[in-house]
Amino acid sequence: MAEGKFDITRKFVRVMRTLPNGLIEFEFAVGDPDVAAELVMPKAAFDEFCKANQVEVLTDAKPEPTDADASDADFNWNLHQATHQRFR
Repeated sequence: MAEGKFDITRKFVRVMRTLPNGLIEFEFAVGDPDVAAELVMPKAAFDEFCKANQVEVLTDAKPEPTDADASDADFNWNLHQATHQRFR
């Protein structure tokens, strides 16, 4: 994010995956798409949430950390990853 460009009127959604039971796992961000909360909702609630918040849907996947020993690797993860892999 460029300094001074934090716009709280912009809201973002990045769908992580759809579960077999129909729940949508997604990230929701306000102002900066890199600072997001992870949420899970049924499809109908997700659609309503997106409409009510007038979100911008992000279609690009977040980059995965490529080097586990990189200086920022300890902070470059999400809850979905934490449930599927072991961290040091």
